[in-house]
This record gives sequence, C-alpha cells and structure tokens, in this order.
Amino acid sequence: MAKTSWLERDKRKRNTVAKYAELRAQLKASGDYIGLSQLPRDASPTRLTNRCKLTGRRRSYLRRFQLSRITFRELASAGLIPGVTKSSW
Repeated sequence: MAKTSWLERDKRKRNTVAKYAELRAQLKASGDYIGLSQLPRDASPTRLTNRCKLTGRRRSYLRRFQLSRITFRELASAGLIPGVTKSSW
C-alpha cells in the first residue's frame, strides 16, 4: 500500500490540473509561453502519474483495469474481474 501522503499529493495534483486546464489551453492557443511558465508546476498534466486504484502503486500499472499487476493477479485468480480467466495449459 502506498503511503497516504503520496495518495493525497496525487489528488492535489489532479485538482490543480483540472483547475488550470482551461487557462492553459487559452495560453497555449495564443502562444503566450511566458504566461504558461508563470503557472504552478503541478498545473501541467505531464506531472500526473497513473496509480493503482486499490493500493496506490505506480509501477507496473495496467491502464485497462486501472490496477497494478500484483493487484490484478490477485483479483483475477479470485475470479473478481469479469471476463478474465486464469490460463492453464
């Protein structure tokens, strides 16, 4: 499980990106790069990282399921993800 502080930081960054999204789009459309540089760093969408919805792990993230590989394997083995079955040969 990720530390709560990391999860809260991620939430704060997502709120900041949403808050400045419209202003960033206007500044980019007008070509005002000085104005863009004066916005907060966390207003840039590239500063967001994908995190597992259950554990908060950011490495080995599966976009389709929004889970880390470890959590995905546990849930798939337990049969809790619809349409996913364990392969055996």
